[in-house]
Amino acid sequence: MFVQSVQAQPLVLNPKFGVETVFSGNFEPSSMAFLAHNDILVLDRDVGKVFRVTDGVQSKPILDVNVATGGYRGLLGITASNNKNSSFIFLYLTESATHDSGDKGQSAVNPLGNRLYRYELVGNKLINPKLLLNLPVLPGPKDNGGVINIGPDNNVYLIIGDLQGSFKKNQYETMAQNYKNSSIVDGRAGILVVSQDGKPIGSDILGGSYPLNLYYAYGIRNSFGMDWDPITGHLWDSENGPEFGDELNLVLPGFNSGWALVQGLWKPLNQSKGPVETNPDVVTFNGRGHYSPPKFIWLAPTAPAAIKFINSSEYGIDYKDSLLVADTNNGYIYDFKLDNTRQNLNLRGELADKIANDTNELNSVIFAKGFGRVTDMEIGPDGLLYLLSDQGHITNIYRIVTK
Repeated sequence: MFVQSVQAQPLVLNPKFGVETVFSGNFEPSSMAFLAHNDILVLDRDVGKVFRVTDGVQSKPILDVNVATGGYRGLLGITASNNKNSSFIFLYLTESATHDSGDKGQSAVNPLGNRLYRYELVGNKLINPKLLLNLPVLPGPKDNGGVINIGPDNNVYLIIGDLQGSFKKNQYETMAQNYKNSSIVDGRAGILVVSQDGKPIGSDILGGSYPLNLYYAYGIRNSFGMDWDPITGHLWDSENGPEFGDELNLVLPGFNSGWALVQGLWKPLNQSKGPVETNPDVVTFNGRGHYSPPKFIWLAPTAPAAIKFINSSEYGIDYKDSLLVADTNNGYIYDFKLDNTRQNLNLRGELADKIANDTNELNSVIFAKGFGRVTDMEIGPDGLLYLLSDQGHITNIYRIVTK
């Protein structure tokens, strides 16, 4: 759950590192993708525009798409893949038929669907859109997800939430949300994976029928972060709870995060924390899916968003292959070390139980603070960490440098 971000001057706690502002603009950001050093595509979520930021200078929009913008809808995710003859740019958006808030001054319009498109970047234009996925959008507008990325297998991964935000829309309860009385699977509440041509990849994970063969993982309420461990290749994600139980998870193929039967370690009672649920009666898709508890839990709402492994030696051995997690509600960046198995976090002291009961317990893992609402983190071609931040409708791209 999002609350108002705490505003402060960005600061890395380790005095060996500093913060540089690479770019500032006046729009609502969601995601970014590097084309080259100092050449970044950045999304304006609420008006459906793609900007190109070159050497800190913002271009005119190189693409303007129609988006529905209520709640968590809009132009949500971008990732880039370089091919032999062109660069493919993938966009995830809540598409509308005619216009968005930037075109008509309206705050919301009716959505057509949550859609994944592939574009070609030719010169300074995004052309030849190809629709790869047409996903559910109702009831919404909450829990829309929106993160997309290219995995180590060169396939496109996309996170979509359950689109519910409550437990009052029975017609939208599906097996992917662990409702055993349902026979519906429609593409919501999961991490989906397709080839760069849009072909389903997951036939050997949960099943071969469409859209079940899109799923890499399921039982996901909402998520704004995923990345792959550079050592093991395993996927991790951050997940948002309702009023409790934000999570950090190791996501193996067929992973079931447990929603809507369990959040964190507790049974949800509407939006509140119920009793501990150690053995939820989840949907397994004939034994192919598997529930696993979180690797870390924030008890109070923290809204973890972007996550990023430091697949770089620029910050020294102490940080190489660490997992950074952006905390939206406090503007913190956390530094989590993995243990020798790379299956768990190496947590000590008050965090040894894998639960942050309050903000004070997190002091030992805070890497940086004052970044506002970080919506994306990327390792640039220079090996440095870049953060895309929304601070009161001001977009900033920051870079962490060594002094």
